[in-house]
Amino acid sequence: MNEQDRRMVLKSAGLGVGAGLLSGIVTPASAAPDGEIWSGEYWAHKGDVKLNLWRKRVGAPTAGEAAKPPVFLVHGSSNSARSSYDLSVPGKAEYSLMNVLARYGYDVWTMDHDGYGYSGSSGNNSDIASGVADLQAAMPVMAKETGRQKAHFYGTSSGGIRAAAFAQAAPEHVARLALCAFTYKGNGAAEIERRRKKIAQLSASPRRKRDAAMIASIFTRDGHPELYDPAMAQALIADEMKFGNEVPSGTYLDMAAHLPIVDPAKIVSPVLMLRGEFDGNSTNADLLDFFGQLPNGDRAFVILPQTAHSAGYSKNRHLLFYALRNFFAEPPPVAA
Repeated sequence: MNEQDRRMVLKSAGLGVGAGLLSGIVTPASAAPDGEIWSGEYWAHKGDVKLNLWRKRVGAPTAGEAAKPPVFLVHGSSNSARSSYDLSVPGKAEYSLMNVLARYGYDVWTMDHDGYGYSGSSGNNSDIASGVADLQAAMPVMAKETGRQKAHFYGTSSGGIRAAAFAQAAPEHVARLALCAFTYKGNGAAEIERRRKKIAQLSASPRRKRDAAMIASIFTRDGHPELYDPAMAQALIADEMKFGNEVPSGTYLDMAAHLPIVDPAKIVSPVLMLRGEFDGNSTNADLLDFFGQLPNGDRAFVILPQTAHSAGYSKNRHLLFYALRNFFAEPPPVAA
């Protein structure tokens, strides 16, 4: 794709999203923004490994009710599911994407991948392929509880790679796919170049150091620490340190040595791609290359202004919430 083509794709994507946002797309009819948010814990099994699932929605499930559309959130490399998508920061506005989507009328699920958070560990490095197997193990649990075989999926950073790889492997379970802070080939991306210098170190052990300093560095490495509230970083560190100062190394190794992992031509669902304008894990050219190969015409590319890698933790997270709200609620096109 040449530069002129890239500009046209970006222009077309921007117009498509803008048209959607201005057309008055509403949340699902079952939305109950003022109800109490209910939560539940579940377990899936990948062989002998117990995988922890976390669910939130407005109101407890009741027999015979109309099913709420499910959304499944896929976490990234350094933080577990609940601190990624259900973080509480005292005295601050909402950080929990699970709460936000629940109030939009969705039945919201997430899980700790193999070796993260409350889940058990197989002893592997929890690479992207392992994450796909985790999601495959989670689907029967979600289907049993919701009555739905398909969910909308959202993943950020390597969680986006996990979600896209799952959409490629199991399209029957993916309704709409949103990828934030995604990396395709990684060429020219500052953070990926840094990881490529550590391939030997990442290959030497199935786990890597992830202490408080490393978590804090997520919000400084792109050169824009002012885009994050220090209180958020401290709350996140407190949540994660109870799980220890190491996490699996597999997704870092995959992003350093094994890209590209996902074939965009094999993603058949509608896709929303979101990138913070200062994200060091990718470049516009890298992501537009991926975007241009997606076969489904129902797709959009959004650049989030004044946002770096971690959109959901940023001061401008409301822009992410807004984009997801409209993408997940978008009505299907009428066939010609």
